[in-house]
Amino acid sequence: MSHVRNAVFVCASLLAGPLFAAAPANPAFDTELLSIQQAWAKVNYETPAGDERTKAFDALEKRAEKFTHQNPARPEALIWEGIIESSYAGAKGGLGALSLCKEARGNLEAALKLDPNALDGSAYTSLGALYYKVPGFPVGFGDDEKAGKLLQKALKLNPNGIDSNFFYAEYLFEEGRYQESLQYLDQAGKAAPRPGREVADKGRRGEIAGLTAKVKAKMS
Repeated sequence: MSHVRNAVFVCASLLAGPLFAAAPANPAFDTELLSIQQAWAKVNYETPAGDERTKAFDALEKRAEKFTHQNPARPEALIWEGIIESSYAGAKGGLGALSLCKEARGNLEAALKLDPNALDGSAYTSLGALYYKVPGFPVGFGDDEKAGKLLQKALKLNPNGIDSNFFYAEYLFEEGRYQESLQYLDQAGKAAPRPGREVADKGRRGEIAGLTAKVKAKMS
């Protein structure tokens, strides 16, 4: 993904984090959460860009919103609604995507208030990615310094995660810190496979390879 500072928001391909936080057993919740995660991966990585992907994200966003309303005390639901809204913004593009990015920020911040450790700190990763992808003032709320702090918090909670390492590596790339970026990309590539998340893992590993090539090109 490329960094943008204009009216086209590239908020797509946000988190596909670990599955369950420490919460009372609720098989129905866990099943729907996994189904939403898998649906996100299919839309994000396997659905053609354009109207088809936009419509698919619109439907998935409505599903995620309903899931959150049914489970208002579960930060995992809020996190995934925020992830889907961010991805939908990336698919939609243009100034109209800013409202979706703002909704995503609100849901991720709400999740942090409920439990900052949920899904191994995935809310920190998703929120950090938003802050470095969205344009700054006066167009949007982007803030590179805040992004870095949030992504570092995510890494403390999930130092070996594929997403926490990838998004920090991408942030470092945008900051011109290429050698450091390569280190975190290498760590992301070593992350363990996630059961049930095969499509997401495959898509993310493709992004890791693509960003690694960009970093090496800058360093050559």
